[in-house]
Amino acid sequence: MAGTERPLGSAASDPTGPGSAAAKSPGKAGRNLPAAIGVGGGLGISLILIMVFAPRVWIGVVAVALAVATYEVSKRLREAGILVPRIPLIAGGQAIIWSGWPWGTTGVLSATAATVLVCMVWLLLQQGLGSAPKNYLRELAVTVLVACWLPLLASFAVLMVLEENGAGRVLVFLIAVVCSDVGGYVAGVLFGKHPMAPAISPKKSWEGLAGSLLFCVIGSLLTVTLILDANSMIGVLLGVVLVVTGTLGDLIESQVKRDLRIKDMGTLLPGHGGIMDRLDSLLPSAFVAWLVFAILL
Repeated sequence: MAGTERPLGSAASDPTGPGSAAAKSPGKAGRNLPAAIGVGGGLGISLILIMVFAPRVWIGVVAVALAVATYEVSKRLREAGILVPRIPLIAGGQAIIWSGWPWGTTGVLSATAATVLVCMVWLLLQQGLGSAPKNYLRELAVTVLVACWLPLLASFAVLMVLEENGAGRVLVFLIAVVCSDVGGYVAGVLFGKHPMAPAISPKKSWEGLAGSLLFCVIGSLLTVTLILDANSMIGVLLGVVLVVTGTLGDLIESQVKRDLRIKDMGTLLPGHGGIMDRLDSLLPSAFVAWLVFAILL
């Protein structure tokens, strides 16, 4: 996840408990660092190759990642007793992602509205027309949250690649988020002493946030100038806002996981957790990057 840093809180602050496997994970960040670097490097190289040689393949990558992430989140919610409708969420998520290709924002918003309507009816029929409601409002609210949090925000990464020099825009966005992650990790491990939000994410520090800001602004300034051939000040602005949105996205997922009393959403990526644990900072950042590019480029 974004900004993974040196633990600052006590073992008791970890919902997994001091005797859990998570508490015994190697490395200062509580992760298998070599595995995390290997997986992250492999994903990064693959995405760069896609952007250079076949940018439209990015749409399929986003669609597959969101299907897996939606499954992970719905599974965790069901384990907590929140019965979100998995099938319409996954199918609707695919409609949201793919509708952006031919119809742009109109297709994305229309598919989102249709997904919400189908989920409303699905939950109604699932509980039975002749029975009294049982957590209908709670499960519907969480369902709408998942639909907006995952496929709707991810659709802006698809809309980005469809714009002029879309591959370059996506590369700048991804490099900025990676720079934020790396800067937060390095500064947090080396200098982290003051916790940012110990009740939510005890590994996050203000020093790590400063590292994220420094790395992300420099990375964004360089990539906006070199890849997009745009004003360097756009890169500075992009770097600042992506650090804010990426950090908040990470904290939001951390809060959700603490509420569910879990460490990771999944186990698919060694050293990282699940797909959703890699998307937490990317999802809100995709929308913000798309907006900055749409307004300023």
